[in-house]
Amino acid sequence: MINETLLSNCKKMNRDAQRQVYEHMAPKLYRLCKRYLKKEEEIEEALADAFYTIFTKIEQLKETLAFEAWARKITINHCLATIKKNTNFNMYLDDVKMLSQPFTDEINTLEEEDLLNLLNHIPEGCKTVFNLFVVEGYGHKEIASMLNISEGTSKSQLNAAKTKLKELVNKLYYQKAK
Repeated sequence: MINETLLSNCKKMNRDAQRQVYEHMAPKLYRLCKRYLKKEEEIEEALADAFYTIFTKIEQLKETLAFEAWARKITINHCLATIKKNTNFNMYLDDVKMLSQPFTDEINTLEEEDLLNLLNHIPEGCKTVFNLFVVEGYGHKEIASMLNISEGTSKSQLNAAKTKLKELVNKLYYQKAK
């Protein structure tokens, strides 16, 4: 558990305290990065950059209880910086190939890993807006500002993501007949 003493020691650049914070937070922040980024090297780079920012700017943290939320926001911002470099938010779903094979597992419920897998098969713009809106709870105005897009683009990307995910779930998990 991360406590005030541990964070205070991190502010003093105590390596042992930083290691403890890293070991506690790395799995959570890795999963967060994985929701936004596909390539392992991008995930690892965003995570490393996030921890660098966390440890070099930790003195700016005013409220100890807000540490995890603050660390998540920093991590999301690093993921978004990577995405903005490589993503066209005006890409349409028709530009992305459908998965050709259903999942081989005989399961009827979606697990976190299943959702991550499905999100990796929709356009980056849709995936990013879906994560920010549905998972992180940001509004379209905030998302538009974060990604330098219009609110309308944010809304259309979310709608496209939901449509594509529903289509993928129906096709790959429930094999609904047309």
